[in-house]
Amino acid sequence: MRFYIRYILCCIICFLYVNIYAQSKPYRTASIDSRIHSLKVESSSGLLYPPVITLNTDEYINISFDLFEEEHQDLSYSIVHCNANWQPSMLSSLEYIDGFDIQEVYDWELSFNTYQSYVNYQITLPNDEVQFKVSGNYAVVVYPQNRSERPLLYACFSVSEDAVKVNCTSSSRTDKGYADNYQQVSFNINKRDYNIVNPVSDLKIYVMQNNRLDNMAYVSTPQYFNNDRIAYEHNPKLIFDAGNEYRRFEIVSTRYKGMGVDNLSYFDPYFHATLERDYPRESRTYSFDQTQRGRYVIRESDYDEEGDTQADYFVVHFSLDARDMMLPEGDIYIDGELSEYRFSDNNRMLLNPQTGLYEKIMLLKQGSYNYQYLFVPKGETIGKASVIEGNKYETSNEYRVNVYHRVPGERYDRLIGVGRCISEN
Repeated sequence: MRFYIRYILCCIICFLYVNIYAQSKPYRTASIDSRIHSLKVESSSGLLYPPVITLNTDEYINISFDLFEEEHQDLSYSIVHCNANWQPSMLSSLEYIDGFDIQEVYDWELSFNTYQSYVNYQITLPNDEVQFKVSGNYAVVVYPQNRSERPLLYACFSVSEDAVKVNCTSSSRTDKGYADNYQQVSFNINKRDYNIVNPVSDLKIYVMQNNRLDNMAYVSTPQYFNNDRIAYEHNPKLIFDAGNEYRRFEIVSTRYKGMGVDNLSYFDPYFHATLERDYPRESRTYSFDQTQRGRYVIRESDYDEEGDTQADYFVVHFSLDARDMMLPEGDIYIDGELSEYRFSDNNRMLLNPQTGLYEKIMLLKQGSYNYQYLFVPKGETIGKASVIEGNKYETSNEYRVNVYHRVPGERYDRLIGVGRCISEN
């Protein structure tokens, strides 16, 4: 009998372990349900700032998305605290939030006078029901009410303590050469008022270029450190391909063609915007353009408001003429916030044998968009701008440095500081 009980208990433990392990994949901002569109995670600091806020301040995160339905649906959300690698931390919800761990999405509004019906939802954090207790990475999971096993989307952001100052610079003067294809990031951490015993073992540092996740760099060993300063310089992991300025287009009106649009038409039930044909830029000289570094802005020209409920949806036709190139084996993806910085069938270009062009259609809300073409070689996971866009050292890139600290004895990674810099020649 005792053996049987021990056996049952062992099976239960194994079952729980398998399920916990299966749910421990890193969180990423992503639309899971095909009815979810225009998912955005923004900081109150403004459009051109990353989704990061400071703990115990008036700053907030706003999550917005559209659900393609005729009527409002009851939705709920849960908040998950994550470690530096975006896997769930060991903290219970009582330890990282002040409030109930399941909340309803109260802020919603039906679309108005649009061909595509949708419900626009907004979640602002922190709010009257939820306050953050600790710093770190957070993932919001949205799902139909009482159906937590069927997530609609994940929305990720970070909360920083700003306990240390992170000074970040980026330059085309790299350890691989000057005025070439690369940019090198250097940064230092001013820890004068914060105690870090062992930077090598206690710190986890991630560096991102233009909010991309595929080429994110992880560094652990500083060049040197003293009582006040930890320096990360001349690190080969911090040399990034320079890439090129993002391409742009606007679909802000149903009455006239916006920037980068070649043809505008209507086929029930959508307006269609055929963009001007794109060509590879790897052999062209650099041309400056003031972009949003991969982001997009929802906007409808006939309304003064931002267009959360007045903007309609367009079928956007992309085409890339790479017939003069000998491309290696792999895939071309449309990259930027419009594709949630992910590589999937939703943004993978397909070769049309009849036209010889790489083509893709995407359903996008009216607004101003940035995008670029990344080539992912077969068997790899990191996109390369060099193949289609080229690497131009003059490119204006945004770099973000997240500094996490695992205090000895604690069970989570604190986000103690964030640095941000724009590349310079």
